[in-house]
Amino acid sequence: MNSYILLFVGIIGATLTFFISERMKLGAVKASALPSLLVGLFFYWSPDVFNAYLTEHIPIVFVGTSFIGMVSSKAVKSYALLAISGGIFAIIYIKTNYIFKGYGGALGALAFTALLASMVLRTAISKRATLTNRWSTLKKLSFNRKK
Repeated sequence: MNSYILLFVGIIGATLTFFISERMKLGAVKASALPSLLVGLFFYWSPDVFNAYLTEHIPIVFVGTSFIGMVSSKAVKSYALLAISGGIFAIIYIKTNYIFKGYGGALGALAFTALLASMVLRTAISKRATLTNRWSTLKKLSFNRKK
């Protein structure tokens, strides 16, 4: 259950930050800092709302995915892509959070990796249709020749 909650937080963190940055025109830094501060303060003042694991990790995941939401609208226009990036971030974080302890810049690097992975996935899916069409055209030309 904890993993699902962190996955949800990852999706919300990325999309909310992008929404605040682009729609409310606050800029990327303020859009990341304001909700991250609110989430951090909430868990600082109310540590007993969730279990100890979630109290420790929700603010970290939210801050990390808010870095994803700081992306320019020129690079990413889709909230779905941001949600996928936030989900990828959360999954990688859940599986590897013990590795990153004590390393500066780990959340930013993980955010970059998650965003890049989702952009590559989007490109691969969009190119798949083109490649499939080209392959079927090549098959028709090669195998349907009259002898």
